[in-house]
Amino acid sequence: MENIRCLIIGGGPAGYTAAIYASRAGLSPVLYEGLEPGGQLTTTTKVENYPGFRDGVDANELMGNMREQAVRLGADVRSGVISSVDLSSRPFHVKVDEDSELVADALIIATGATAKYLGLPSEEKYKGMGVSACATCDGFFYRNKAVAVVGGGDTACEEATYLSNLCSKVYMIVRRDVFRASQAMQERVNNAKNIEVLWNCSTQEVLGDGNGVTGVRILRKDGKVFDIQVDGFFLAIGHHPNSDMFVQWVKTDENGYIVTDGKNSQTNVEGVFAAGDVQDPRYRQAITAAASGCRAALDVEKFLLSH
Repeated sequence: MENIRCLIIGGGPAGYTAAIYASRAGLSPVLYEGLEPGGQLTTTTKVENYPGFRDGVDANELMGNMREQAVRLGADVRSGVISSVDLSSRPFHVKVDEDSELVADALIIATGATAKYLGLPSEEKYKGMGVSACATCDGFFYRNKAVAVVGGGDTACEEATYLSNLCSKVYMIVRRDVFRASQAMQERVNNAKNIEVLWNCSTQEVLGDGNGVTGVRILRKDGKVFDIQVDGFFLAIGHHPNSDMFVQWVKTDENGYIVTDGKNSQTNVEGVFAAGDVQDPRYRQAITAAASGCRAALDVEKFLLSH
């Protein structure tokens, strides 16, 4: 059975950064990328807000460079999927691809979170071509254009308000006749002159051509179907943290996000640390994920030295 000092689960900005720092600390980290190497970021195209890239950078190129940097520094980056874990005692027992088994002295969980989508084939077709789940990440591309935001909670209102400062027109597609958002967030939407709320409406289809999204087909509760012309379609109906495998041992909040002690990346299980979107319901940015990966690696280094 293989014994690993520092095991990292997840191949996004948090996981790769943790691998970079753990490698430089001489911890010989092993990282399993899982089903989505590069993480959520690879569902978008160009990243404009990652520091150090004056003209922006292709998302896949950015994540590829992070991966190669980790490998160059000595990280063992593997393509397998972690199928089960046993965190009841150290060293932790981990099964890979439901086949091989290994043990780890310390574990960094960097499995990220998955944006919730509507499940429409057309939505999947135009993902990265006008369909996005992150206004902060992609809103810049729709400056002075019309966009639609799906959702009626705090996140949707926040995204719509953010986009209203960039876009000429923002439609909010809301299934009910009221918002679920807090009063403060509702007021922000109501005060934005270029936000139009489409009440009692749901998305029937995302419309587009070879260049990307061109509109949305809307179904209203009374049965009326109509189209709106937009260049961007933003989902704001929540995220699901990829923490299910760990909840038997690791403390999570009511939405499944892993809880750390606030001052560092340590979870309630000694030797288990969390980084990136799996423990961050608020910011969900590549740079904050990378920063938390750095913190986790430094915390693991300190933990292993003291044990």
